[in-house]
Amino acid sequence: MDWAGGAPRPGEEIEIDVPDVLVLEGVSSGRARIRPSLSLLTWLDGGSEADRLDRAAGRDGEESRADLRRWQLFERGWFTVDGTKAAADRVVGS
Repeated sequence: MDWAGGAPRPGEEIEIDVPDVLVLEGVSSGRARIRPSLSLLTWLDGGSEADRLDRAAGRDGEESRADLRRWQLFERGWFTVDGTKAAADRVVGS
């Protein structure tokens, strides 16, 4: 995904050589439909929603806070509906 315009849109497709280990991160990396292809799903708890929002706004700029908050609410719903944390092989943090 390309976030350069402030909202997600499909980015440029890239090809990579198949490595011995490939780590995918992001909301879609643990989706139910991709799980059969995963060798390990790890859920990372990164603090409260407020803390995570502050870190993201610090990284991406304060002007992105509203978009980041909307994404955060979507993400919360998505993880709940898709059962991502419950499907994780490992949970780190919490």
